[in-house]
Amino acid sequence: MAASSSSSLFLLLLLFVFVVSATSRHLGHSALHSYFRTHRTGLPPRSTYGPIKTYGRNYSYVCDSRRFADLGLRVTDFAYCNKNLSYEQRVKSLVGSLSLEEKVGQISDQARGVQRIGLPPYSWWSEALHGVSFVGHATYFGDIVPAATSFPTVIVSAASFNESLWKSIGQASDLTRAMHNLGHAGLTFWSPNINVVRDPRWGRILETPGEDPFLVGKYAANFVRGLQDVEGHEVAANPDSRPLKVSSCCKHYAAYDVDNWFGIDRYHFDARVAAQDMVETFLLPFEMCVKEGDVSSVMCSYNRVNGIPACADPKLLSQTLRDDWKLHGYIVSDCDSLEVMHHGHKWLGDTPEAAVSQTLRAGLDLDCGDYYSNFTESAVAQGIVRESYIDTALKNLYTVLMRLGFFDGMPKYESLAEDDICTKDNIELAADAARQGIVLLKNDHNILPLRKDKYKKLALVGPHTNATEAMIGNYEGTPCRYVSPLDAFSAEGKVEYDLGCTVWCWEKESHQRAKEIAARADATIIFAGISLEVEAESRDRDDLFIPYSQSNFITEVTEASKGPVILVIFSAGGLDISSIARDNAKVSAILWAGYPGAEGGRAIADVVYGRYNPGGRLPITWFESEYTKLLPMTSMPLRPIDELGYPGRTYKFFDGQTVYPFGYGLSYTQFKYTLKSVPSSVVVKLDPLQLCLPLTYMPNASLEEEHAGAACQSVNVADTACNHEINFEVEVANTGKFDGNHVVIVYSKPPAGVAGAPIKQVAAFRRVFVPAGASSSVKFSIDACKSLSIVEKTAYKVLPRGQHTIVVGDDEPTVSFPVKVDFN
Repeated sequence: MAASSSSSLFLLLLLFVFVVSATSRHLGHSALHSYFRTHRTGLPPRSTYGPIKTYGRNYSYVCDSRRFADLGLRVTDFAYCNKNLSYEQRVKSLVGSLSLEEKVGQISDQARGVQRIGLPPYSWWSEALHGVSFVGHATYFGDIVPAATSFPTVIVSAASFNESLWKSIGQASDLTRAMHNLGHAGLTFWSPNINVVRDPRWGRILETPGEDPFLVGKYAANFVRGLQDVEGHEVAANPDSRPLKVSSCCKHYAAYDVDNWFGIDRYHFDARVAAQDMVETFLLPFEMCVKEGDVSSVMCSYNRVNGIPACADPKLLSQTLRDDWKLHGYIVSDCDSLEVMHHGHKWLGDTPEAAVSQTLRAGLDLDCGDYYSNFTESAVAQGIVRESYIDTALKNLYTVLMRLGFFDGMPKYESLAEDDICTKDNIELAADAARQGIVLLKNDHNILPLRKDKYKKLALVGPHTNATEAMIGNYEGTPCRYVSPLDAFSAEGKVEYDLGCTVWCWEKESHQRAKEIAARADATIIFAGISLEVEAESRDRDDLFIPYSQSNFITEVTEASKGPVILVIFSAGGLDISSIARDNAKVSAILWAGYPGAEGGRAIADVVYGRYNPGGRLPITWFESEYTKLLPMTSMPLRPIDELGYPGRTYKFFDGQTVYPFGYGLSYTQFKYTLKSVPSSVVVKLDPLQLCLPLTYMPNASLEEEHAGAACQSVNVADTACNHEINFEVEVANTGKFDGNHVVIVYSKPPAGVAGAPIKQVAAFRRVFVPAGASSSVKFSIDACKSLSIVEKTAYKVLPRGQHTIVVGDDEPTVSFPVKVDFN
């Protein structure tokens, strides 16, 4: 009997290890943390409805007099529920009424509440990266909320280069209020991820808007505005009183883009970042998120930055976020960052109490984890944490909850319920976002759009032919429905299909049927690429190829096909498909679909059959795989390191050969640009005491004569009263036969010869619809000091004197004009 029990225990242990391993591989660290916390504590999932449950009854907001009566309390006895007072006064009263023990119970992600004063528990962690996610213990799918709208992954939406689309996706947050009303979600959503894609191997590219910091910042500002803004309250004299529909959080701050590369992981990595790169690339999206988006939260990251854990760096948190950028909200750690700091980084050999002290003093308000709840009281007792630090954290936290209507309700949203979650409008928006983000990479002989009268019988093959979960990526929820590629194309006409193999394509014996149906079809569509098995949180890539066996499968099917071959790529990061597809004459067309969301199959079919003319552009460079052999992923500089032979990173600093460049994307039609109303110069008036800054020039640089001897080579933008706008107009003519959307990207190029300056940088972009044979005038107004400035190696953002160039477009069509900058 004992042996039998031991065997059973051993089998159970093996099963537990298997489940943990599988869960970890699928969800990544943050979601795994949620899994354990949920099951360990017995907290959500919930089977009762209503965001606040008190003695069996459900209430929609805290300061409901009936709720207080249920607790044996009078709401009028508590100033924090007095609507005649300001939020600041109410929060001060609330915090002042708490004991130290009670205060400590509110600064971790699962705030305990204080029943004696009517303060309920609150779970801070929900996610809404591209629709409400099941990640985070405040969110629950089931019973009356079985599903919610699933939008394309962020990298796909970013490929649309459409600010209004990004805001519209954010505005679908009405469904998050509906889920909150039903007790299935919180009000604080830790999204979006706005880390810049520095290295093409990074596993989390699917979560981000791409490699250009300006593009990423614009995505952040628009998405956050969509999530948070209450109509009519977009601005306020006191931002800390501005109401919020839901609270958004820009993450992961800062210089976070190594997850797990050959054993070097985010829990131990020290990002050694030059001040120039920090200002120019890693901080800019967060600055735009705070200043333009007025985000109400920022999440600090696991990694160290130049030796200091990001969540313990007062320069990053208090000085930059609060003092310099004026964050109106709270700062939260990535989940278990304090434990990572203590056990992973072993920073300063700290005790847990010292780790709590360092982060509270740096300005961290909320610990997603249990270090604050377990060690803050003892840190106060040891004299290394002031209670006032905790008071400040609570002020920041409860001010945001006041703004969300957590205490008073928000009548505008209280009627939202089940019918507002999987709405037809939201599902159509998800499909439209996928259509807008699809990128046409190749279209030999104009094979697309595919003619149904000519290609009546299709072969659908490849591992993503019947994709469902693969289309929605990570940080996903349960979608309202799936429309797989197989579903969509089967509804169009006669198809034969065979997956052929999985993503890794080890099942070579199953290739044969796929080749057979390709050999008798009028056209073959191969749905191929990678998945979360290859790129994901905690999973960086080793190379940029499609898995070797799958590449062979694609080649075999292509060779066997009777008719033209269309390759549809599923991926977030770029893939080196040079030989198997781009340069293979038998592959007639290539579409990049990314991970297009639950409506992805419908969107792909709409593009293939020409109901939608693709207008997406790549928001990242697709490098050749050889690039990854030239530098380690852990090398943080973006500029080339000549002495080590390291090339530059991103389109801004890499001028070598690529598979496809940043901004690349074809159309079924042709466009032509004509410049109108072009300025020629900008003259900036300097203050008599204005300090000029020198520029660093490349050796033997050929400079304009007047520039070479100029007394003032550049000025610090921060010290310059610059209100100069560069206004110009571009006429976009559609000279082809199809109506189409077109993305106009505007770049600025600095004066020649400036050392370390970017090759070019995005200054503006606009997506426009132009009917066949028609034209559309697109007006741009760009800030001269922002758009023409560069970050010098001193980390000053400077406006260089001399001739700059404005470039409109990539390759074809492209036009440009010079703008001379001078000072007087």
